[in-house]
Amino acid sequence: MTFQIGERVVYPNHGVAVVENISARSFGSQFERFYLLRINSSRMTVMVPFSHVDNVGLRKVTKNAEISKVLTFLATGKPKSCQDWKDRFKENSDKMRFGNLLETAEVLKCLLIIQKAKPLSFREKKMLDRARHMLVTEVAIARAVSDLLAEDILNEALIKATLKLPEPL
Repeated sequence: MTFQIGERVVYPNHGVAVVENISARSFGSQFERFYLLRINSSRMTVMVPFSHVDNVGLRKVTKNAEISKVLTFLATGKPKSCQDWKDRFKENSDKMRFGNLLETAEVLKCLLIIQKAKPLSFREKKMLDRARHMLVTEVAIARAVSDLLAEDILNEALIKATLKLPEPL
C-alpha cells in the first residue's frame, strides 16, 4: 500500500497521522524508503519503513460507508470475548494493533460491557481509552466533523445497546 505526502493515514494504537514526508536512507549496503508521519493527537513524529507498512498495520482512514457498519455494530452487534482477562487482553491487543476500525469498535464494546459488570484492570482501562480515541478521531475525519460531534455520533449508537462512550482518561 502506498501513501502520498499530505494524506491522512491510521497508525494503529496511535491514531490518525499525516504523511509529512517520504524519505530514503541507506544503511550500509541497504537502501530503505520511509514515511515520515506526524501523529495528530500527540504531535509525535514516526518513521515507518516502506517494508514494514503491512507489519505495523498502517492503513488509509476508514471510508464513510464503513463508518455506518461500525455504528451498526456498536448499536446491535455482539462482541466475542474470552472470559479470562489475560486471554481477552491479548486478543484485544492484537485487534488494536493490527485491526480495522470495526475490530477497534469490538474492543470498545466488549470492554464497556465488562465495565458495567465489574471494574476494569488498569491495563484494560488504558485500552478502552485508546479504543475510544481511535474511534472518535477516525469517525471525525471520515465524516468531516469535529471530535465532539463524532463523540455524539458514537454515543447515539452505543445508547441503543444501553452503553455510553467513556470519558477520556
